[in-house]
Formats: sequence, C-alpha cells, structure tokens
Amino acid sequence: MGSTVTTSKNSMDSMNAEQSTDSAATSRPGYGQLLRTRGAWTFLLPGFAARQPFAMLTLSIVLLVQHTTGSYGAAGAAAAVTGVSMALFAPYSGRLADRYGQRAVLLPGVLVHAASGLTLTALALGGAPLWALFAAAVPTGASVPQVGPMVRARWGVKLKGSPLMTTAAAFESVTDELTFVVGPLLATALCTAVDPAAGLVTEAALTLVGGLLFAAQKGTQPPVGDTGDGHARVAHVPALRVPGVRVLIVTFLGIGSVFGGMQVSLAAFTESIGEPGLNGVLYGIFAAGNMLSGVVCGAIAWKASPQRRLLVGYTALALTASGLWAAHSVPLLAGLGLLVGMSIAPALITGYTLVEGLVPAGARTEAFTWLTGAVALGQAAAVTVAGQLEDRFWDGAGFLVPMGGTVLALVTLLALRSRLAARPDGRTVARGVGHRAPAAVD
Repeated sequence: MGSTVTTSKNSMDSMNAEQSTDSAATSRPGYGQLLRTRGAWTFLLPGFAARQPFAMLTLSIVLLVQHTTGSYGAAGAAAAVTGVSMALFAPYSGRLADRYGQRAVLLPGVLVHAASGLTLTALALGGAPLWALFAAAVPTGASVPQVGPMVRARWGVKLKGSPLMTTAAAFESVTDELTFVVGPLLATALCTAVDPAAGLVTEAALTLVGGLLFAAQKGTQPPVGDTGDGHARVAHVPALRVPGVRVLIVTFLGIGSVFGGMQVSLAAFTESIGEPGLNGVLYGIFAAGNMLSGVVCGAIAWKASPQRRLLVGYTALALTASGLWAAHSVPLLAGLGLLVGMSIAPALITGYTLVEGLVPAGARTEAFTWLTGAVALGQAAAVTVAGQLEDRFWDGAGFLVPMGGTVLALVTLLALRSRLAARPDGRTVARGVGHRAPAAVD
C-alpha cells in the first residue's frame, strides 16, 4: 500500500510539474497569446482600417497643393498647419473620450474630418488663396481621429495588470510603423496614377468608414467614469497634471525630431549626390529597423523595470542619432539609419507601457494622445528647422536636428527620471493632486 501511495504521490508531483510548466508557457508574454485575448480582433481590424488614413494625410496634402499651386513651400506649409493643429487638439480629443466615451467622440469627429478634408480638396482644386487652404487645414488636422491611442486604451482594459501590456505596446508600435509604410505608398500611387486629389478624397472616405466601424465596437471601449482600480472617480484629473506624463511628452518630442529630421535630411542628402531615388530606400531601412526592434521588444519577457529600459533605450537613441550628421556615404548612412530605427521602437514602446502605471484608467486615452501629439509636434518642428539648416548650411546639416532633439530630451529624462515611478496600487495620480482622499491599501 505504501508503494501505491508513493506511486500516486509521484504521479501527482509529475502532473503538478507539467501543469506548472504549461502555466509558465501560457503566461509568457507573446504575440500569439496577445492575439488570443478575447474580443481583441473586434477592435484590432476596424482600428487598423481607421488609423491607416492618418499616414496618408500629410503626403496627400503635399501632392495635391503642390500640383495646384506649383509650390513645394505652400504645400509644406499647408501640411505643417494640419500637423500642428492635430498635435494641439489631439489631447483634448483624448480627454473627451475618457470623459464621455470613445464612441461619443469618434462619431462627430470622423464626420467633421471627412467634411474638412473634402473642403480642403475643393479649395485646392478651385485655386483658392493660401490663407483659405490654411483655414481648411486647421479643422482637418484638429479632427483627425485618435484611433491609435484609443486602441491602446482598450488594450489597457483587456490586459489590466498583465505582463502582456508590453507586448501590446510593441504590437501597436509595429502596427503604427506598418501604417506609415503602406499609407505613403498608397497616397503616392493614388495622386500620381489616378488624380492629384485622389489621395485626400480616399483618406477622407477611409477615415469615415473605418472610424464608424471602430466606433461600433462598443463592448471593448473603456468604461466611462471608471478609474481602473475599482473606485468611482470623484473628479477628472487631466493627464497633463501627472508629472511623469510631462516627462514622457519631452522624450516623445525628441523622437518626433528624429522622424522629421530624417525625412528632410535624407531627401537633401540623396539629392546632393544625384541619387534622389535612394531616399525611399534609406528611409525604408530606417523604418525596417524600427519595425524589427519593435517585434523583438514585444517578444521578450523583460525583467528590467520599464523606467530602466527607457533610460537605456533613449541613451542608445541619442548616441546613434548623434552620429548621423557625420555620415557622408550611402552605406554608412544606411547602417546608422538602421541603428537609429532600432533604437526608436524600444523607447516608444516603453513610454507607452509606463502610462499604465502613471495614469489612472479614466485618463489614459488623453495621456496616449498627448504622447502621439508630441511626436507629431516634434516632427513638424524638426521638418521646419532641418529644412532651414539644409538651405543655409551644408548638405546633411539637417541631421543636427535629431541629435539636438534627442540629447536635450535625454538630459531632461535623466534629470526627472524619479517622476516616472508608478502609482502605488493605482492610488496616487500625481504629487499635489488631491482628487481622492487617502485610503489604506488592502
């Protein structure tokens, strides 16, 4: 009988060991497990369709306005107005989504955006003055639906407290990069092969259809009036009042300076060597590095804290970006561009991951839109400054912009890194923000 008990015990131990192994395998963060999250596909597919037009907007405006005015300066200015308008208004869109629900913001937003985009198209085709194009560009940018941040907020609800949050942030970063690969190609093909207005018209139509489909997924949107910790919200706390969010905004401005500086400087460099066709190749290598590191970053079960990962990743970004201005050959610039791209994704992913610990659920969409808007604003500023440097100084002077932007952001990040500490058990939103009476943690 003792032998039977021993055998039974060994069998039980073996089963427990197998179950433990299975549990460990199942709990390991990975894209397969992420995509098996119940209900994820209901917002992922329409979300991808709704965010795709965002990557078409700027280039579609540039190609249309340049065709109708014959001026790249006017085209760039109209696109810049749209970008700045989007960056300034996006956080307020996110705040409204947190307060009243994503659907309540999306439905009127996509209608306004489609109408504004079509108005801008009609004005450009009608030969309207530049001030009229600017006037139409403001609501076009201001009403861009912030689908990416809304998808991230939905992941936050689905994966609350799960190690898959980093994987979800990586997945969204790769998705963003994919849209910025496909979007410009689609816009170029439509504007050159169909009609100069086809890109902007298609962008408006896709925004309307994709946005309405995404808004229809009511079951996965974050609940309104919930802080994410089981407590009713007493008062809404703007995400910008969280010190850590302000630090992240500065770091994302630096990332935007890389995108904007690379776009202008690569075009100027390839033009200066008589090989303008290499611009797409070099930028593609840069984007590929970003996508590759994003995929890898999401597949790793990280042991280091996100604060530490952000410091290490951003240091790598500043170091690699600082070498761009000294690259005077295509192979060297391609290699450095690849390294810069590989350094961007970990910084972006970790920044978005930190939002979960810094910001209560009721303000996360707003926080995500502040970060997305910071990238857009940094990009718009970098395009302007890099263009001036290229015109006034040597070919490649625009590469000083990514160096300056990332180094300044890194200094800020190092000086204020203590503000990136996560909220203890979700109870504290920000220093000095007394929106809730202190409560003991069970």
